[in-house]
Amino acid sequence: MSAALGLLIVRLVVGLTFAGHGTQKLFGWFGGHGLRGTAAWLESIGMKPGLLMALAAGLGELAGGLLFAAGLWVPVAAALIVITMLVAIAAVHGCNGYWVTQNGFEYNLILIAIAVAVALIGPGAYSL
Repeated sequence: MSAALGLLIVRLVVGLTFAGHGTQKLFGWFGGHGLRGTAAWLESIGMKPGLLMALAAGLGELAGGLLFAAGLWVPVAAALIVITMLVAIAAVHGCNGYWVTQNGFEYNLILIAIAVAVALIGPGAYSL
């Protein structure tokens, strides 16, 4: 029972936060820049076409986060989280070192570890 509750807490916090990042990119919610703003930023760092990249990132984060939070198709949800974070590391954070205080990949790696761990363990009893 406590393991299932622990997995639920992890899935909800990580999944809903990840989905929130997707809504920032897609809709400009929670202080985000929306699809056009995200696309412009992605183009400015060399990721083209920016609109397609922003749409892919936003949808991957939104779908991956919601599936992860719900405990539904967790291997698919984890794959969406991992792929999105690997692209973020390769395109933005990897060259800055490990620590997030220097815009490094610490946060991205933690999300990857959580997603893989939950996919390996399973979503727990409180899941769809």
